[in-house]
Amino acid sequence: QVQLVESGGGLVQAGGSLRLSCAASGRTFSSYALGWFRQAPGKEREFVAATSRSGEKTDYTDSVKGRFTISRDNAKNTVYLQMNSLKPEDTAVYYCAATYDRRTYYIPSRGEYGYTYWGQGTQVTVSS
Repeated sequence: QVQLVESGGGLVQAGGSLRLSCAASGRTFSSYALGWFRQAPGKEREFVAATSRSGEKTDYTDSVKGRFTISRDNAKNTVYLQMNSLKPEDTAVYYCAATYDRRTYYIPSRGEYGYTYWGQGTQVTVSS
């Protein structure tokens, strides 16, 4: 079982940057594919980015490509989401998610059902 704790959210002006972190418990962090999702007020939770166990394969939703970067440090049991050129429409609660898989380059499909474990979320607010 994995417990996930997000941090790094906050208030930032449009055009600014934030780096979210998600720290995981457990000794098998490198066995999990990881993802970031977000949920804006009044909207459903949506996929943002994902990374495979090795970190060599990544996936992004179109609206964040070129602005956000997902990365992981398996030695620190942490996954990151570097967010640059932030826009007001990026305002949301950001969630970290994990799922176990033996395949090194596996990335779950973009739906929430592809992930087993979830963090509590961290608020990101981008002012115009």
